[in-house]
Order: sequence, then C-alpha cells, then structure tokens
Amino acid sequence: MSDSTSESGALRAKHVLEYPYRRSLGPVLTRFFTGLTERRIEGNRTRSGKVIVPPSEYDPETSEPLDEFVAVGPGGVVTTWCWVTKPRAKQPLDRPFAWALIRLDGADAPMLHAVDAGDPAKMRTGMRVRPRWATEPKGGIHDIACFEPEA
Repeated sequence: MSDSTSESGALRAKHVLEYPYRRSLGPVLTRFFTGLTERRIEGNRTRSGKVIVPPSEYDPETSEPLDEFVAVGPGGVVTTWCWVTKPRAKQPLDRPFAWALIRLDGADAPMLHAVDAGDPAKMRTGMRVRPRWATEPKGGIHDIACFEPEA
C-alpha cells in the first residue's frame, strides 16, 4: 500500500490548509501592538459603551469609526476554553495548552489567546489569568507569549 492509497483502495493525500499573509496595520492596531511592546493592553470603547479587545477601527454595531482607547487588564477571566493535547508547529506553545476566550479586566468582550496551565485539570471557566510577556517584544500578538493562571 502506498501513501496515496488506503486499505479500501480509495485515493488519499495529505492536505495542509494555511492562510499565510501579511497585512499592513492602520493606526488602531499599530497603537494596540505598540502597547503590547510596552506590556500594556488597550481596547476601545464602542458607541454603546462596550470595551472590545483587540481594538477595532469601526464599531461592530454601527460601523462608525472608534477613537476612544481604554486601558484593560492585564489580568482577566477565562470565559470558555478547549485543551490542545498535541500542539501544531505554528501554535504558540510546544506543549499541551488551552485556547481560551479571556475577558480582560475592564473589557466587555473576550479575546482569544493561549493559556499555559500545564494540565487540563487546572483549567476552568471563571479562573483568573495574567499574561506572560515575551522576553523580546516584536510588536505583535506574540508579545503576550501566553496567559497563565494567577497564583
């Protein structure tokens, strides 16, 4: 049996789905990523008063430009999560971790990031987490290496 034929005789092939791209940053995301290099997290306030992180250039409900920035976090609460047993090559950690939606202190909407809890038994909805900052910031989302449970 070859790599391209299964036991049933059906053809098969490996397929990796990726969307590699580069984009330019506007003033809103430039400010957000610059803040991360300084170990500071900012969101912005929508016209209805909600704070979203990462910030958006436009209000998701009204499409109006957003220009009021708000400091949030750095800690927050896990609102939901899933455990990754076998991380893939381009994921943020090379050991098992959780993807989690984290509502940072002062934010109304959660943001997605990795949580390094070490064991799925240590993860729970409602747990407090804090960022583990990258040792060498580069002006991207990976300046937050991951989140970790608060002591």
